[in-house]
Amino acid sequence: MMAAEKLPDIRGVLKAREPMSKHTSWRIGGLADRLFTPADIEDLAHYLQQVPESEPLTWIGLGSNLLVRDGGIRGSVISLKGAFADIKLTEQGTVYAEAGVSCARLARFCKDQGLSGAEFLAGIPGLLGGSLAMNAGAFGSETWSFVQSVTTLDRQGNLHQRKPDEFSIAYRSVKTDRREWFVAAELKFEKTDSSEAADKIRALLAKRNETQPIGEPSCGSVFRNPEGNFAARLIETAGLKGYRLGGAQVSEKHANFIINADNASAKDIEQLIRLVQETVQQKHGIDLHTEVVILGDQDHD
Repeated sequence: MMAAEKLPDIRGVLKAREPMSKHTSWRIGGLADRLFTPADIEDLAHYLQQVPESEPLTWIGLGSNLLVRDGGIRGSVISLKGAFADIKLTEQGTVYAEAGVSCARLARFCKDQGLSGAEFLAGIPGLLGGSLAMNAGAFGSETWSFVQSVTTLDRQGNLHQRKPDEFSIAYRSVKTDRREWFVAAELKFEKTDSSEAADKIRALLAKRNETQPIGEPSCGSVFRNPEGNFAARLIETAGLKGYRLGGAQVSEKHANFIINADNASAKDIEQLIRLVQETVQQKHGIDLHTEVVILGDQDHD
């Protein structure tokens, strides 16, 4: 473990015993031993070079696809919110964006540059880093369809350039044997009329607002869609739309959303996730797999 006073050269913000409820869209989560928001990539590399090899590392963005258990997270949490926010058009016409750029900002940037294909990103409530880590998608499009290359950072603070064929990429899944994290990407989109892209973004956001519980504390979609089916339909036809357990509730607007309806604990949410999985398996014979990432220790009670 490293205390803040032992890291005099870092330029970012290091907090001890930070409530993760402040950093997740569910507004739930126990304490992190340490939470570090780096000033830039160089600052993060410097931090990684100073913490012990045994220090557990957890990376988060906007916390929109994350359930942190009530017992919190051991080691260092690296938060990219407000960091790694550079975005630009390269001489080759590709878009270079750092991992802390929000998906919505990336969609707007591409629209302003007269590029099409990024409109779906406007519907993803997270950062590019998380979108790369899970191949996030919306409205039929996926992040890695547009990736030309990525920049990664290893445990020793060294940067690497990687191509898509160096990863195993699937629906909501990106795997590699390397212990590296995404810090930037170069993406390729097609030229278009910017007004067309703006119209698409407006239409997608209108559809999202109409069908999803925007404004209520949730993580976005909880479960992956099974092949040839929709998790929301399976949950609704299993009779669970609006079902409540403790302070957690299956959304009445979209059954693949679980909302923090009344000071829910992470335990409430996790138990409701399991109940949904068990009920859908009993009713439909289909296993629902979580899209949300569940981290941390169980509450010590």
